[in-house]
Amino acid sequence: MNKAQLVEEIADKLGGRQQAADAVDAVLDAIVRAVVSGDRVSVTGFGSFEKVDRPARYARNPQTGERVRVKKTSVPRFRAGQGFKDLVSGTKKLPKGGEIAVKKAPKGSLTGAKATVKKAAAKKATAKKTAAKKATTAKKAAVKKTTAAKKVTAKKTTAKKATAAKKATAAKKTTAKKTTAKKTVAKKAPAKTAPARKTTARKTTAKKTAAKKK
Repeated sequence: MNKAQLVEEIADKLGGRQQAADAVDAVLDAIVRAVVSGDRVSVTGFGSFEKVDRPARYARNPQTGERVRVKKTSVPRFRAGQGFKDLVSGTKKLPKGGEIAVKKAPKGSLTGAKATVKKAAAKKATAKKTAAKKATTAKKAAVKKTTAAKKVTAKKTTAKKATAAKKATAAKKTTAKKTTAKKTVAKKAPAKTAPARKTTARKTTAKKTAAKKK
């Protein structure tokens, strides 16, 4: 039986699958936190969970037979209660009707356990809220960065376009000036050639006059 099957098994008794899942999560979380902090969790008729310290020691590698030093560590340990052992061994039979096999806790003894479960559930809810807030903050920061990057890109693009437009306008003006200068030079050129023609005509007339005189 896995966790999902365990939840399905107790769902009808707790009024729904979600309630059963929350109950299982809360119980397991409370047990793990208590054992990690060094407390012993004992359930009458079922068993106890505790933290056991193992000192540093030497062990042998089963494959090579080499002697290996093992560091000091801590491990969780579960010890089954006598009622649990009797049911598993067959000394006692499981009661019919789906009743709880282990002994019921006496009245007033569950006050501390309920408080622990409530605290665990509250811590879990707080952790979820904190994670949600962090995710929202991260999304907002990402949106701000993206918007700022887009604005900077838009400004750069606008500046590039303006610079290109200025260069194009300057090039057009330069080309227009060169064209105007060429036209001016072309217009002035015929005026310079006119005196040359007159001088040639005078020379020709002088030659003709000299020939007549001879």
